[in-house]
Amino acid sequence: MSTPYPPPPGGEPQPSQYPPTPQMPAPQQPSPPAPGYPTVGQPTQPQLDQPASPVSRPGLDRKGHVRRTRVSGVWIGLITAAVVLVLLIIFIAQNTSRASIHFLGWSGHLSLGLLMLIATVCGLLIAALPGTIRILQLRRSLKRVAAERM
Repeated sequence: MSTPYPPPPGGEPQPSQYPPTPQMPAPQQPSPPAPGYPTVGQPTQPQLDQPASPVSRPGLDRKGHVRRTRVSGVWIGLITAAVVLVLLIIFIAQNTSRASIHFLGWSGHLSLGLLMLIATVCGLLIAALPGTIRILQLRRSLKRVAAERM
């Protein structure tokens, strides 16, 4: 069988190098695979019209939102604390009138804003005490359960 083209310098001609002849039918193109299912032997490439799965995108959660980190939590906490501190300074500066206080035999005069701030901090500490005790109880029971499973 003679072909109209000379063989390539590297050896025997490959069927794909020549146009199809009447004796050799043209190779049929395989049908495209169903979307989302790669076929054997083909590299997997993301579809251009479909977004990549949310799990495979680094730094994003399943909904496509940026994951929260410890650093971002600290940053938000610092900004919140700064705003609260500025509001407290304004509150104390506007409530400078002196008020007398009497507590367990102690008496004195302080600014009204400072007294209210001290009362708020004491209230927060009193409210935090039961929560702290409960957290310590839960940690202790968790350590017991973990020790029993080992």
